[in-house]
Amino acid sequence: MTSMTGYSYVEENFIDCTVSVEIKSVNSRFLDLTINLPPFLNPLESFFRGIITEKVVRGKVDVYIRVKELESDVEITADTKAAISYLNAIRKVADAAGFSTEISLSLIISQPGVLNSSRNYDTEKYKNLITPVFEKSLKIFIEDRKREGENLKKDLLEKLSKLEECASFFKEWQPKMEGIFKDQITQKFNELLGEHADENRIMTETAAMLVKYTINEEIVRLFSHLSAIKNEIETNPVPGKRLDFLCQETNREINTIGSKNQFAEVGAMVINAKDSLENIREQAKNVE
Repeated sequence: MTSMTGYSYVEENFIDCTVSVEIKSVNSRFLDLTINLPPFLNPLESFFRGIITEKVVRGKVDVYIRVKELESDVEITADTKAAISYLNAIRKVADAAGFSTEISLSLIISQPGVLNSSRNYDTEKYKNLITPVFEKSLKIFIEDRKREGENLKKDLLEKLSKLEECASFFKEWQPKMEGIFKDQITQKFNELLGEHADENRIMTETAAMLVKYTINEEIVRLFSHLSAIKNEIETNPVPGKRLDFLCQETNREINTIGSKNQFAEVGAMVINAKDSLENIREQAKNVE
């Protein structure tokens, strides 16, 4: 089991640059992946995205890949034609306005297009530098999510155990209901008819009550759902979506038991079951 929250940061120094990779994630219903790269390395986004999507199923994941160059390999070119055009134009304006025609070099070179800078980036070189740092950070990130996932698994099993106790209570109470219904109906008939109460009529009325209020089928399905939840927690590496569905089905059975209930003892346990299930559902939202 893996948590959807995790974090890692790795930084490596090379001869001419420093590379850092930071990965962090929070809960999300699906995989929401954002990779932040220096603009000149945008062609590499799909490469790193592919690595992550092979190992991460759910979560809002933000990746920050930073490259700090220690030596700048910038090529500066001068557009002399543009410079002369600016110079002539400025002189015309100065003459027309009656100003001195002495023009500084700094004014000319500050004009757009006079000096141009360009860089030739070797994308493959940076890919080879970044990849081992990225993979190291991703490994730490996944280990962090797994470590937290083990804590979530332990907590989910503890909460499931409480819910199983509630289900066992319902199962133990079910046969008691028959006796209580029969006693209640017998008492009413005796109050009305005394010694003339018909035992067959009592049994018929008791059977009708049991048909209306029995929770046996709900208990069977409840245990089935709880077994499926436990199996998902213990065996499925990515049980999040399945757990959400099973919690919905379990909640339906508990609600039905509550609506059919006629006894305070069962009602109190229905509240406990709902509370335990809600805890499981909330915790399952943190699971991949």
